[in-house]
Amino acid sequence: MTNTPPILCYVTDRHGLRIAPGKNPLEALLEKLQAAAVAGMDWIQIREKDLSGKECAALAREALRRVAQPTLPASRAPRIVINDRLDVAIAERAGGVHLGENSLPVREANRLIAAASPGRNMKNNFLAGVSCHSLEAAQSAAVAGADYLFFGPVFATPSKASFGAPQGLEALAKVCRDVSVPVFAIGGITLENAAACLASGAAGIAAIRLFQDAADLTRLVARLRQLRS
Repeated sequence: MTNTPPILCYVTDRHGLRIAPGKNPLEALLEKLQAAAVAGMDWIQIREKDLSGKECAALAREALRRVAQPTLPASRAPRIVINDRLDVAIAERAGGVHLGENSLPVREANRLIAAASPGRNMKNNFLAGVSCHSLEAAQSAAVAGADYLFFGPVFATPSKASFGAPQGLEALAKVCRDVSVPVFAIGGITLENAAACLASGAAGIAAIRLFQDAADLTRLVARLRQLRS
């Protein structure tokens, strides 16, 4: 296990935000993204699957603008990753795309990324990740060229119930041992069980509710970083 601080990724869900009646959910989400940037979040995955391509592009564009705050060093602005929409991620110059197991194959995504940046190696700053729910899927994605993996659900969580029973820490540890790319633990992650995920070899933690519902996001980020420092 390394002492490198874990990578923290906030996965968005505007429908789960606690907002005042009448407030625009997209504006509330953008405010949450700004707060996450200030708190020191490493990555933000925009996962708003019900938006059209045009709406997703507008959200990504505004999110990138808001997290690039003059009060933050450029090196500390969070990486913005777009769920599924490779076209949006490329067009808006996001930091990457996150693919589901049934999305565009990562090998094909990497081909399109290369084609979109002739003469410059876009892959130096653009990552392609994949969600995996089994060791076999994780191994296949890593071999196909994924830059990182989300593995889970590690623990029970409503947002990942459709992917079956929790995988558990033993399965997480096996995936972390058997693939050569960084693995993020996702699914039911809390401050109390995050340390066990990191001890199992996870390079980072990805979560919706852990970050979205935090009363003090800055303090939570600091405490998670202390788990492996």
